[in-house]
Amino acid sequence: MVLEKQMRVSGIVVSFTTRAFLLVLSLPAISSSQENPGNAGSSSDKVNSQLMYEITAHGFLLWASLGFLMPIGILTIRMANGEEISRKRATALFRAHAILQMLSVLLSTVAAIMSIKNFNNSFNNGHQRIGIVLYGLIWVQAITGFARPQRGSRGRSMWFLGHWALGTVVALLGVINIYTGLLAYHEKTSRSISTWTIIFTAETSIIALLYLIQDKWVYIQKSQSIARTDSSKSTDETASPNEKQNGLQLA
Repeated sequence: MVLEKQMRVSGIVVSFTTRAFLLVLSLPAISSSQENPGNAGSSSDKVNSQLMYEITAHGFLLWASLGFLMPIGILTIRMANGEEISRKRATALFRAHAILQMLSVLLSTVAAIMSIKNFNNSFNNGHQRIGIVLYGLIWVQAITGFARPQRGSRGRSMWFLGHWALGTVVALLGVINIYTGLLAYHEKTSRSISTWTIIFTAETSIIALLYLIQDKWVYIQKSQSIARTDSSKSTDETASPNEKQNGLQLA
């Protein structure tokens, strides 16, 4: 039953990616002016406008994928690690994590296809080099997610460690690549990126703070649970001598 669900989800992912690939391929190539030198002067403004649109769309898709959906998915699955959480809520959080990560993979795939089709991928800068490695790691991480062993089975611990380590690497590379993408945008267009850099830094800082607080929150919950247990025990111990005395008086 679980295998059937995983195969069904895999089919949806492949279908969506294929359609996205065909959609991007159907877009007009921005290099058309280079193929028709005679029209290059008259259509230079149009090419520049088209190029700006492609760069902006590529950047937005990568931010939505690696700068928002993926970190939120990580925070979501960490919420399911509490000892006092119900099984129903843990299942809901796991499904939310899977959906967010799948959306992240799909958006990054569309962004990668746009980059391959519309940009000059000479891989002579850090953004492009990190990007090609990142795209491969994203899909490896997604495949390992579908290959998750059953809880309690042999190899589950090793899978968990590998999945966590790879996810951490992907998340960090994603943040780095967004910053390098902003620098590449500035070099390409000479436009200021100060505002976007500040906004993304603030967002990353908030997510990192929530990530750190989650560990402390588990500790706080455990401390409160122990405190309530100790308080209940002390109340019982205080009440028991009085109950014994009342019993003796009645006798």
